[in-house]
Amino acid sequence: MFATIYVPNFYLQAALRHQPKLRAKPVALIEEQENKPLIIQLNEAAQTAGIRKGMAPSQALARDLHVVIKVRARTQEKLIEQILLEHAFTLSPYVEATAPGVCTIQFTLGRQPPRLSGQTRFQPSCNGQDAHLPGEAGCLSSKLSRVIERLRKCEISAQAGIAPLPDASFLAAHLVRPVLQIEDAKKFLAPLPIEILAI
Repeated sequence: MFATIYVPNFYLQAALRHQPKLRAKPVALIEEQENKPLIIQLNEAAQTAGIRKGMAPSQALARDLHVVIKVRARTQEKLIEQILLEHAFTLSPYVEATAPGVCTIQFTLGRQPPRLSGQTRFQPSCNGQDAHLPGEAGCLSSKLSRVIERLRKCEISAQAGIAPLPDASFLAAHLVRPVLQIEDAKKFLAPLPIEILAI
């Protein structure tokens, strides 16, 4: 099984992390190191005002004089990536920083050390009761939900998907809030429009 933790609008979240008062206002983010800075991410309030990715800051201001133009906060981006990885490693030792604001986690269910004959291995389940190891898959969603909640307390809004394949978990993380566990990737992928693959 695989899980993907995804931080939507990663660069924008990093720039606004310690400025909660700005989150309700229209905000657009630019890459200041470009020759001609263009908007690379924006919040929902800015989208509602008619601002779009790829616009120049002057075009955004023409649509809404109250839009706040921010530049990328690279130090905050590094900190959020570090926090994201630290939380992911609480779930499994197999973690990959897949992209900015995205990490993929592999769970190796059923690959436990051999037990002595007559010995039964138990582990705590999600509700605190003892459970056999094969039931661990049902706990992944609860464990991941707790990680998403801990990230929220760190002022990081994230969502996650769990699936048998890493690509399916990536798509699930983009499409749901906060956590979706998929047992059958084919059934999940079949009704999705082809445009979703452009994520």
